[in-house]
This record gives sequence, structure tokens and C-alpha cells, in this order.
Amino acid sequence: MNATPDAPIPPSDGKQGPRLHCGFGTDRGLRREANEDAFIAADPVFAVADGMGGHEAGEVASSICVRTLAELPQFKTGSRDATADILQEYLLMADAGIRHATGSRAGTTLSGVVVVEQQDVPYWLVLNIGDSRTYRYSHGRLAQISVDHSEVQELLDTGQITEAEAAVYPRRHVVTRALGTGDDSEADFWLLPLEDGDRILVCSDGLNGELTDEKIAGILAAEADPQAAVDELIQSALRSGGRDNITAIVVDARTASGDAPA
Repeated sequence: MNATPDAPIPPSDGKQGPRLHCGFGTDRGLRREANEDAFIAADPVFAVADGMGGHEAGEVASSICVRTLAELPQFKTGSRDATADILQEYLLMADAGIRHATGSRAGTTLSGVVVVEQQDVPYWLVLNIGDSRTYRYSHGRLAQISVDHSEVQELLDTGQITEAEAAVYPRRHVVTRALGTGDDSEADFWLLPLEDGDRILVCSDGLNGELTDEKIAGILAAEADPQAAVDELIQSALRSGGRDNITAIVVDARTASGDAPA
């Protein structure tokens, strides 16, 4: 599921607020038989789900996840009053739906942002479960906001392996939290002030597994148009091997006090 604006999206209630431009894309990659990624990209919800469980089962899991998010009242109306509690409620619904449809044989990661406003102040409400990722590129710097729920991340956190070792760790794709399978389906949430000029990247691990943070930052800096940035990110990941499905969303934000988007 996806949607794309041809122009900045104003807040649905008519108030002044951040104007958003987004680009998105997905590719099966060069080695996979099917694309088990799914995404949702329309104000105020921008998220990527990476299905696990093999051909068809993974597709079912990620599809159920994004379809459930599309039932959010805020997605249907474009309003910016979602909360972490509301989002977790819908994630639990997705978790139950996936387990029912697949017999708990498949799961999906999920990462992304929901634009919210509190007392007319805009924020990025970031959500994450699994090892898909959400980054923010701001003031010329790329920062990973989400924290992977993965075996390799736990080893990094405890100092048992280095970043270099993590890149080639044989079980680096093993996730420790997901929707639809396992014992833990609770997402992590972060609330970050939305600043003029922010650029958000949401992606499946088929992108960051092929490209370094430096390469990603270079593309985000070089491509002013969000769709052009997405296209180049995916093509670069394919040129680097394309060993997994690749999905990316880029969201640019301008506040009322900032310059209009190009």
C-alpha cells in the first residue's frame, strides 16, 4: 500500500503545520524470488515492513501489517493526533492478524514515522520493531534514530563484537523482536521535534545492508528531490549486490517558518 503527493500536503484541519514531500520505492533485489517488503507512505504515516518466513508467508505478514496501519483513523483523515498507545494498539492487531493468517510461521519488522502535533508543535513519532531502520538527515548529518532488535545489535551493545565484525557476523539478520512471531511484539517509540529541513529515511535492511551510512548520507545530500533520492539509494544498493529486497521512503519537511520546498 502506498500513496504519494504531487504537492506539499497541508494539515487536514487547515491549521499551519509542516509541509511534507515524500518519495518511495521498492525492488525485489537481484537474488530474491519475491518481494516480501511492504510500505505505507501518506501523511501522516510513513513506514516500511519487511516480511520474514519465506515466499508468500513473508509477503502476507508485511501486507497485513501495512493494511492494519491503513485503518488508523489518523491515516484515513490525515490528522496529526496519533499517540504511541494508539499505534501500539494497532500493532497488536496486526500481530494477531499475522499469527491467525500464518499460524505464527511468519513475521514482519516495522519501522517508520508518524507526524504528530502537540499544542501546535510538530514532532516525528518514530516507531520500530525488528531491524528495518529510520534515519534522520538534518544539518548535513545522518543519524540512525531506531535501534535494531537483532542478535548482532545485542552483541554490539554488550561490547562482544565490533562494528567491523558486525558487518560480517553470520547471524546478523536474526531479529529478536517482530510482529506475528516470537514472544515480543512491542515496539519502541521516540518523540523528536520536527525541524525545518528535516529529511527522514525509512528503509528495509536490504538497503542499509548494502550501503554504508556514509554512502547513504552522500546520496541524501546530493539529491534534493525525495523521489530522486529514493531512486538513487535503491540503484546504489542494487549495484552493491542487491542481495535482499530493498525498500526506501524519504520524507522532507518544511515548517511554516522555513523556505518552501523546491
